Amino acid sequence: MGLKRKSIQRCSKWAENYRIMGKPFPGAFSFVHHPWLREIHDAQDEEVVGQKAAQMGFTEVALNKTFFSIDVLQEAVLYILPTDGDASDFSSSRFDPALEASEHLRSMFTDVKNVGHKRAGSASLYVRGSRSRSQLKSIPAGRIMFDEYDEMNQKNMPLALERGSGQVNIQNFILSTPTIEEHGINVRYKLSTMEDFHFRCPHCSKLIALIDLDDCLVVTADSEEDPKILESYLRCPRPSCHGRIEHEEKPHLLKDGIWVPAESGSTIRGFHITQLYSSAKAGRPSSLAKAVLRARTSPEAEQELYNSKMGSTHEVKGARVLQSDIKECQGGYLMRDTGLSESTIITMGVDVQPTQLFYEIDEWTTNASAYFQDINLCSTPRLLRAGTVAEFEDLDPLMHTFGCFAVIDAQPEKRNSVKFCRRWSGRAWYCFYTDHTRSKEIVEDEDKITVDRTTWLDISQGRIKKHNMRLPQDLPIQWQDHIKAPVRIYTEDSMGNPVGRYVSGNKSDDFAHARNYSEIALSMALSFANNQDMTDAPN
Repeated sequence: MGLKRKSIQRCSKWAENYRIMGKPFPGAFSFVHHPWLREIHDAQDEEVVGQKAAQMGFTEVALNKTFFSIDVLQEAVLYILPTDGDASDFSSSRFDPALEASEHLRSMFTDVKNVGHKRAGSASLYVRGSRSRSQLKSIPAGRIMFDEYDEMNQKNMPLALERGSGQVNIQNFILSTPTIEEHGINVRYKLSTMEDFHFRCPHCSKLIALIDLDDCLVVTADSEEDPKILESYLRCPRPSCHGRIEHEEKPHLLKDGIWVPAESGSTIRGFHITQLYSSAKAGRPSSLAKAVLRARTSPEAEQELYNSKMGSTHEVKGARVLQSDIKECQGGYLMRDTGLSESTIITMGVDVQPTQLFYEIDEWTTNASAYFQDINLCSTPRLLRAGTVAEFEDLDPLMHTFGCFAVIDAQPEKRNSVKFCRRWSGRAWYCFYTDHTRSKEIVEDEDKITVDRTTWLDISQGRIKKHNMRLPQDLPIQWQDHIKAPVRIYTEDSMGNPVGRYVSGNKSDDFAHARNYSEIALSMALSFANNQDMTDAPN
């Protein structure tokens, strides 16, 4: 057995010999229903990227590459997932079932009790979440698997990608369903060979690829409940052919398929696949047709259709602030150095970066009824000033001059943010984001507050989309670019329910968060005003 294993030099052959699978295709691992995966298994490039639809077998590739590296190559593997919770779930949902199904895999590992560190003789498997930089440091692994890259903390990805730089034989395998252009997996994919899987059409005999939904899927009903939906079908995308491609024939049609690159000069190997290729339920034309119909009335379903089923980037209409929205808000005034009226509330939001602090100062017109209702809904901001400073102390003159209430980013300079808020106790708060409450509630603990990131970005970004904010004519171009960067996307929670979140890709969004903190500061100002007299001097 040992000699046989050592003689296997390709990951695909190892998988066929040693992996045992469960449903929907139980038994020995096979490429019959996933022929596009063989070449991905055996790719030797230092970086291999998979921008893919959901449920297309890529995670099994990552597992097989992991086991093959440990078993045959005797290489340590770092397996990265979006969160620590995902890393914990990996053991019960992926690792343990693989070992239970295969006697060979069970015999490989000498210690599997530690969730984050599995031992297999002289090699090890490290399982980590992407949120903590400390957990990604000092791990000696030549093979690194990035599973669902778009869900990871993108700020930590350069560090993670460097983990194998000290090893002789390295490979980064990066896979994910995509979200928007120039974010996460799409950034890596655009640097790659950008390959699509081609096969010969049974009608015209030309090489074709199932990558364009409109060209390849014929939807035969206008309602999911219409029985005619079952008549939907796939077709050859070539206009001169449009021959019908039967779902049941996919294993036969795809078995001799090949990957065709769009960019042959890249050293990064990149693969893209859609659910149109799937032999499982997800790839049935009727299932795909129902997804198309749902997408016509639901932004969540629309995002799901393109990201998870087509493996392509997509931006739902209204998902981001447009230049036209900003122009609609701009009025006939210029940025100011002081407030306009002593009777109005003025807020400042500050986003913190290592070398710069981005601030926005707003003056608010508030209806009297706001004191008994939602102050943000009953108020309209007028942007007085937006800019950057180098030091935290440079914010103090702005606080003095404008008489601001301020909310400042707690990270990454927490110590300095706390010191600033203590100088302005009662008028300044340092803020932590969370994505778990899905409510507008502000959790306050003296100078510290915690808010739901997505909910408040909905408010601060939505204000500009609804043209309920006044902006100066000399608005900095950088502010405008940052405000347009965040895009609202939809993902699923652990229960399969759609949830929204904002991503900005590789674009800077610091002023967007300064705008958000200024919005939050309005609620804090009202809370302060209801409890004590206002003061404009620090302690």
